[in-house]
Amino acid sequence: MLEDTLSRIEKYMRKAPDKGLVANYIPELATVDPNQFAMSVCLANGQQFSCGDVTTRFSMQSISKAFSLAMALGRYGDGLWSRVGREPTSNAFNSVVDLELGGGKPRNPFVNAGAIVVTDALIGGRTPKETLAEIVQFVRYAVGDADIYINEDMARSENLTGDRNWSLAHFLKSTDNLYHECELTLGTYFHQCAIELNCQQLARAGRFLAGLNPEDEMIANRHVRSINALMMTCGHYDGSGEFAYRVGFPGKSGVSGGILAIVPGVASVAVWAPGLNSFGNSLLGTIALEQLSLAMNWSVFDTV
Repeated sequence: MLEDTLSRIEKYMRKAPDKGLVANYIPELATVDPNQFAMSVCLANGQQFSCGDVTTRFSMQSISKAFSLAMALGRYGDGLWSRVGREPTSNAFNSVVDLELGGGKPRNPFVNAGAIVVTDALIGGRTPKETLAEIVQFVRYAVGDADIYINEDMARSENLTGDRNWSLAHFLKSTDNLYHECELTLGTYFHQCAIELNCQQLARAGRFLAGLNPEDEMIANRHVRSINALMMTCGHYDGSGEFAYRVGFPGKSGVSGGILAIVPGVASVAVWAPGLNSFGNSLLGTIALEQLSLAMNWSVFDTV
């Protein structure tokens, strides 16, 4: 049934008249073909089913925030929440308004300001090179594949066009919620977002968040629970409520068009379609996950 469902979804996406708009404010993403689509599902029994352009690499972008958060919670536990909140936002992912209203404490770890604070916490006196190596190794371990690297061209592209992120970092610094110099933390953050993988690898990377490999516990179950809760309420920024309503399980998006979605105890799902909707989330990726959820009865809110 799952194979047939994925086949139907792919055919629908290939014919969709509106594929959204790529993130043209980042030069490296502006050139990506929006007609591409991929989807991959890892099940609890170890099987993986995929369709579409599943071997094409794309940068994780904000999906990487779920992994840096996992690392930070593993290191600092609930102490991390003294620096970043756990509330949804009604503003865009790079909003300065929320940060100012919060006195320098970001609303949640998935908006850009919150992710910058999480990255700053991970540095913790290490060099950027050491911190990035640790983040990349964490992702590789989650995937079970060493063939994952940082795209340096993408990192440079983000740095050159990241004025809003620079302003967020300086505001955080002014409120004593950034412990390292702005260029050090942001350099690490931009490179973190530029980690590249393909759709099949991304689906495998989410297995620890779905509880599919309990014998190999990467972080404590209480932290997995926290991350899934935050992905449900905050993982799609000011479009998180819409995503939860339509899809019904946690997900974290990135402006490259990727989404990592988690059906707890059942599946880890990755989808990639580069065109974005008005919230900055994958347009076709959201539709694909909605169709998958309805076909498989995977919404956490389903009662039958």
